[in-house]
Parts: sequence; C-alpha cells; structure tokens
Amino acid sequence: MEQWSGYIGLILSGAGVTVKITLLSCALALVAAFVGGMGRISRHWPLRWLATAYIEFFRGTSIFVQLFWAYFVLPLLGIPLTPMQAGVLALGLNVGAYAAEVVRGAIKSVPREQYEACTALNLTRFQEMRHVILPQAFVLMLPTFGNNAIELLKGTAIVSLISLSDMTFQAQVVRVQTGSTAIPFLTILVIYFGLSVILSSSIRALERHLSRGLDVTKA
Repeated sequence: MEQWSGYIGLILSGAGVTVKITLLSCALALVAAFVGGMGRISRHWPLRWLATAYIEFFRGTSIFVQLFWAYFVLPLLGIPLTPMQAGVLALGLNVGAYAAEVVRGAIKSVPREQYEACTALNLTRFQEMRHVILPQAFVLMLPTFGNNAIELLKGTAIVSLISLSDMTFQAQVVRVQTGSTAIPFLTILVIYFGLSVILSSSIRALERHLSRGLDVTKA
C-alpha cells in the first residue's frame, strides 16, 4: 500500500504539470483565436490572408507533427524550446486555429442593428468592437470555447511523446515499474474527468455571469 501511495503521488505530480500546460496553452489559444478571428474579418486583405493561412495550416496538419516540429525542428532553425514551451506552443496554436473560427462566427452573428447603432453614434472601429460588438459576441463564444478547452486538456497527453512528465508520462512510468496497467490508467482517467468537470463548470458559471442583462440589451 505504501508503495502504491508513492506511485499515486507521482501521478499527482504529473497532474500538476498537465494543469500548467492546459492553463498556459489556453491563454495562448485565446490570444491566437482573437488575432486570427479578427484578422479573418479585417478590411485589409493582407491581414485576412495571413489569418486564413494560419487557420488552415494548423487545422489541416496533425497536432503530432506540429509538436515534433516545435520540439525537434525549431532548434535546428535557431529557436530552441524546452518540452514545456514546445507543448504549449503546439497545443495553443492548434486549438487557437479552431477557436478563431468561433470568434469570427460569433462576431458575424451580432445583429446588423448593433453595427448601425455604432455608426449612428460615430464610434470608431475600435470603440465599436470594444464596447458594443465583442461584449455580446464573447458570450456566444463561451460554450464552444469551453469545448475547446476540454479538448485541449485531453490533448495534453501527447506531450508525453517529448518526455514531458505530465500525467500520461507518469502513468507509463508507473506501469513499467509495477507491471500494472489498470491502476495507473484508471487513476489518470478519473483525474482527467475531474479536471474536465471543473473546466466545464467554470465556463458555465462565467457564461451565466456575463449573460446577465443580455436579454435587456437585445430588447
């Protein structure tokens, strides 16, 4: 029993790494999503082209290849990355590409009357987005952002391929040392599920908070 408590502690230390990767990757994905999504609806064609190229590239190639490029190829180009940095970069940019289309779609779904009201008030493009369009669109983005965050959490398992000591890596270590497969992988199964529940609950709570007064605004 004492031996297994030590192994469980090893997996829990990996859970801390998984949480760190998830939070950092989500932050990068959020920035990439807004940059890419806003770029897609830009009035300037070079920005639209760059945003489209980014989105199509990261959606059209394997996350495994992206991870290996970040960790093994970028150092050959003079950009050395630690396993943590490579994992965050690959996961953040990959999920951000999918979320960018969510941003674009949510902004486009805001009623035309809102844009007309901004024009009537003589708001600049920045003021229009900052004070009127994005606050409404962000609420529409949240449910899908929540799904993206959960997919990112589950996707962190791939960083074990570059020897980053996340939960999956530590579960493999325990499996090799004990010869047991069921216990370590059942443990990380439960932890992944628990983390997913926390993520989805947090997103729903944020959505309820930001939705207060939304119906009044629409009216």
